[in-house]
Amino acid sequence: MSAAQWRRAMNSAAAAAAPTVRAPAARSVQALPSSAAETVPSWPGRWLARIRPRHIVVLAALIVYPFVASPFFTYQIGAQALALGLIALSLTFLGGYGGMVSLAQMTIAGVAGYGVAVFGTSSAAAISLGWPWWLASAVAIALATAFAAAVGWLSVRTEGIYTIMITLAIGVAFFYLAQQNYTVFNGFQGFNRAGAPEVLGTESRDPVAFYFTALACALAGYFLVRHLVRAPFGIALQGIRDNPRRMASLGYAVTAHRVAAYAVSGLLAAVGGVLMVWYNGRISPGTVNLGAMISILIIAVLGGMKHPIGAFVGAIVYVLLQNFAIDLFVRERFNLVIGAGFLAIVLFSPDGLLGLWAKLRSSLVKTQTPQQTRRQP
Repeated sequence: MSAAQWRRAMNSAAAAAAPTVRAPAARSVQALPSSAAETVPSWPGRWLARIRPRHIVVLAALIVYPFVASPFFTYQIGAQALALGLIALSLTFLGGYGGMVSLAQMTIAGVAGYGVAVFGTSSAAAISLGWPWWLASAVAIALATAFAAAVGWLSVRTEGIYTIMITLAIGVAFFYLAQQNYTVFNGFQGFNRAGAPEVLGTESRDPVAFYFTALACALAGYFLVRHLVRAPFGIALQGIRDNPRRMASLGYAVTAHRVAAYAVSGLLAAVGGVLMVWYNGRISPGTVNLGAMISILIIAVLGGMKHPIGAFVGAIVYVLLQNFAIDLFVRERFNLVIGAGFLAIVLFSPDGLLGLWAKLRSSLVKTQTPQQTRRQP
């Protein structure tokens, strides 16, 4: 008997002796009974199941706010906080869920803002192309998103302090480019009268109208982030944040996920940049300078990098300090107040104000639980 015949005989004998194992039948939602299939909720049902009474109260308060507040608080505090919070939300998504801290988010917002002024209308009629506001805004947001993807493609291959330094270098380079270029960016003067458009006979820069415009954009960005962090893309991104080597060994494209995260964050920052141009009515190199870049980082850390709502909480605190701290301190000492608050948050609550609130709630629950157990017979 040859060796080949021997192997065939042994294989046939082993196959005959092996017990037959039946694979379990695949169960799908259609194969389940009707009562069990009806228990599988659709995506609107899953979203409605997550709604809590506090969410309804907060949403109602945001809607009623401009009707009970003065125009100053509606426009200067509420609308500005929503626009800045949307830019900080892009950093929260990128840093909190992707593990990539970028200092170029305000630069991306500035690219969108300059795009609105260049493609739309402004005081520099020789430079601005005069496109309709909706077309200029769409092109500016698309251009800023592509710029964010390019920034991500350059920086995702680094980690930690190197990522921060690369994005910082890109932001500073864009600042000097905008300051020294007069052909496209109009130099240090920037663009004036690049305000919000007039829609249906109502100027969007009206305090109430602009507030609801900023609120709609902020809610859209917030729900987009909340959806993405629960989607397969967001779960994979968080796995890459925790252990990129293991995710790469499982077959995930680490670089592609990170670049896509930069693109999503760039979309959020671009919308916030358009809102800031409409809010200020102008854009100049001072809008994208080093102080503005660091302010977005402070807002994100102040609220909490691990919570999407933390970006808006940090923006509200920042705007309130920016407007009212000068009544208690000299205007030149504002950065000292912001720096002291930032240092206190980092030392006592690395998770921001929301983390501090969570610690207070847990301590209250711990103090109340022993009292309730002692009262039981």
